Amino acid sequence: MIRSSNKRSLSKLDLLSDNIIESVKVIHHKTDFKPEIGIILGTGLGKLVSDIKIKSAINYTDIPNFLKPTVESHAGRLIFGELSGKRICAMQGRFHYYEGYDMVDITFPVRVMKGLGIKTLIVSNACGGINPQFSAGDIMVITDHINLMGDNPLRGVTDTNLGPRFPDMYNCYDKTLIALSEKAALNAKIPLRRGVYVGVLGPNLETAAEYRFFRIIGGDAVGMSTVPEVIVARHIGLRVLGFSVITDMGLPDAMRSVDFPEVLKVANRAEPHLTRLIREVVGLIK
Repeated sequence: MIRSSNKRSLSKLDLLSDNIIESVKVIHHKTDFKPEIGIILGTGLGKLVSDIKIKSAINYTDIPNFLKPTVESHAGRLIFGELSGKRICAMQGRFHYYEGYDMVDITFPVRVMKGLGIKTLIVSNACGGINPQFSAGDIMVITDHINLMGDNPLRGVTDTNLGPRFPDMYNCYDKTLIALSEKAALNAKIPLRRGVYVGVLGPNLETAAEYRFFRIIGGDAVGMSTVPEVIVARHIGLRVLGFSVITDMGLPDAMRSVDFPEVLKVANRAEPHLTRLIREVVGLIK
């Protein structure tokens, strides 16, 4: 079973360049819009689309080689338009490793957005807080990440036209963009935390022992997305800015049951603040 899975993954990597070209070509047939910033909207955070002056929208099902999200809060559209005077391309819904897809597929849209012209990628997610100074509903700008997903989207990549064999993760989350986000948060009077994001496989939430471990190794928040997309973004030379909405707290000595509707409820409460923050940051990006 493992060998079969590896062969499928390597086959997709062999076709990666051709698949990117195919997807970009189909998108160009549907729109001539040229984005400069890409945005990935995470769980419960898709309403930023209402602030975008939409020029066109394409369903993922109409783009070859794109997957279909299985998580209920992810709409599955690629939105093109203007936000704060900048040309953007927004993923209204992302793919997750826990959905049964592989790393090559879930990160494919990032490569396509690069092919469409973006230079900067903004990612957002909903996640659990493990820093005891955080509270549910807080917004955290990601300063770094720890990959505990047990896989890597670059495994097996040999086409150096797509990026280097051993990409450097220095300044993974762009320090200049982080400073811009802190300036925007201050101007908008939005409290903003800073922290390290731990990426795990999911889909189950974590045990008390796992939360304790993540905190010991330097994590401030934990979630099931973002890390693969950011690795690929850096592999292909994009600047990255990341935000997390803390939807629940994973404090090992104060654990309580959490369900998905509660996560969505907290994400929806925080959404107007994150929407405004992203809008302000996009306006400051040069």
